[in-house]
Amino acid sequence: MTRGVGAGRRHQKARPSVAERLFILNGPNLNMLGRREPHLYGRVTLPAIEKRCGAVAEELGFDLFFAQSNAEGQLIDWVHQAYDQAAPVIINPAGLSTRSVALYDALRMLDRPIVEVHLTNVLGREPLYRDLLTAATAWGFLAGFGAEVYEMAMRGLAAHLSGGGEACG
Repeated sequence: MTRGVGAGRRHQKARPSVAERLFILNGPNLNMLGRREPHLYGRVTLPAIEKRCGAVAEELGFDLFFAQSNAEGQLIDWVHQAYDQAAPVIINPAGLSTRSVALYDALRMLDRPIVEVHLTNVLGREPLYRDLLTAATAWGFLAGFGAEVYEMAMRGLAAHLSGGGEACG
């Protein structure tokens, strides 16, 4: 079941796009942002992040699909849609980043860049958060900057897709 405000909504682009479509996918418990452990994740809500991403997508020319689900299978279905549409993906897999072989396998299918984002510095947290299985599929990785990771990922991805940015590593 899809959860969270705005799950699956499209934001139309205002000018020619860098990429026809951009998927921003959010995993389990991110619908609770703003209420869940605000000392770690801050007080910003997922609808506020979606609104900001919509504005940035319009500025950069992306056709945005922004969604959240607590169900692993739904996230995989959206990755399959991104594959079918040859779309890049920004994903915050949340707790699935450390254990979901199925999500890892789905992300590996993508031919377009993937950027994995996390609100907190997962590498500086408890050991169970440090072994990031899904990050191995990513072209880029951002963590620890709070909600700003989404905009940073979008801008970096736009630069890369337009030929103005290169990955290191």
